Amino acid sequence: MLPDSKQELLKQIPSITELLKTEAVSQWLREHSQTLVTHCLRETVGTLRRQVLADDAGRCGACHVSSEAVVKRAGELLTELTTPHLRKAINATGIILHTGLGRAVYAPSVVDSVAAEMKGYCTLAIDRESGERVERDELVEYILRELTGAEAATVVCNNAAGTMLTLAALAAGKEVIVSRGQLIEIGGSFRLPEVMAQSRARLVEVGATNRTHLKDYKNALTPETAALMRVHPSNYRVVGFTSEVESAELAELAHSKGVLFIDDIGAGALVDLKSFGLPHEPTARESIEAGADVVLFSGDKLISASQAGIIVGRKDCIDKLRKHPLMRAVRVDKTCLMILERTLQLFRNPDRLRQTHPTYQMMSTPLETLKARAKYLTDAIALQAPSIQVNVGEGIAYLGSGSMPTEAIPSIVVSISAPGINASDLARRLRKDPLCVFARIESDRVRLDMRTITDEETVEIAQALKRVLMV
Repeated sequence: MLPDSKQELLKQIPSITELLKTEAVSQWLREHSQTLVTHCLRETVGTLRRQVLADDAGRCGACHVSSEAVVKRAGELLTELTTPHLRKAINATGIILHTGLGRAVYAPSVVDSVAAEMKGYCTLAIDRESGERVERDELVEYILRELTGAEAATVVCNNAAGTMLTLAALAAGKEVIVSRGQLIEIGGSFRLPEVMAQSRARLVEVGATNRTHLKDYKNALTPETAALMRVHPSNYRVVGFTSEVESAELAELAHSKGVLFIDDIGAGALVDLKSFGLPHEPTARESIEAGADVVLFSGDKLISASQAGIIVGRKDCIDKLRKHPLMRAVRVDKTCLMILERTLQLFRNPDRLRQTHPTYQMMSTPLETLKARAKYLTDAIALQAPSIQVNVGEGIAYLGSGSMPTEAIPSIVVSISAPGINASDLARRLRKDPLCVFARIESDRVRLDMRTITDEETVEIAQALKRVLMV
């Protein structure tokens, strides 16, 4: 038998019919379906019943089972279910291309242009002159050819798909020679040998993990060889006693034996990163000039556009890719192409990338500017949340997302702590705040890196701190 107090509380819980007649719920029904609203009410009532039954400490009282209390809780659930889970966040981690936070920030000019174009139909697969159907990837081929010097280009949904399509179309049933030191594992634990197996190309490993020589490739060539493949280690580094064969040498060897040279340059550099204070990464144009028949790279890392795998190279090779049955399975949609084309336009003027492209802005922002940003933030915190303890110091930012993983970028960090709240809880509260602030934790303090936030966001972060202290 239940105690009389629990039985009485259970009786006081309003029925779904009663709740549907309340003014607040009636307003919900003007905007949301009755199915969704009823679901929220039933979930709330069910949870409340379980809490009453499990309450042996007398924490549940009449105030918790009133209509007002139930409607309030159901409203919170309704808001949670109708708020998009994929939403804007503030990246204060110092990782510029943060995979968990959507990698690149799109350029404002790109966002404004795409938003305007998305409000109607678009010329996704049709020629304006003839009115005839065309392949959608041809819409961006012109600018990829211009930026890379390749004869032709196509685009698929990501670089792993580009690898699989290229090998399936150009090397299925035949051998592809790859250095052991380049058999990478990409995000989600997918490994190059596994991707290659799905393409039905046969992997031939040569060399050692740290050293591979041209003679290793020569000795592995057979009549069954379709291609030599190089995979640039953009998401890891092997240092110390190492050596690898240059692209030009591999291209020369491949062509002397009548096979293809496929070059996966990974992160997709289109400009020399030295001008942004980072080590040089091989560019797509350099690979084409070195003699690569096909070059593969990502569209959402150093290009910082939509997620895509970009394939450039010889026209006959690209034509085979377009005709392969897998092409339909890995093709991209109109939003991807719109964002990609408009972002590629920015690379026509590399000297202005610091002003036009958020990723390159973040890479190259001077420390003095970051110090000034830190001052804005600390002043705003002092005004909005004076109990927060603040310290400003030097820190390290990273490019992220498998791009130049070992290259540290000097930065300025604002470290914060709150009385009575440990660092993990403070960081969690910032993430759960409507502003959705992601920071990092070091030495039991929450650290906000100035390289990945904007001046405008400093005031918003201070306001978020004020809110989380009231939770």
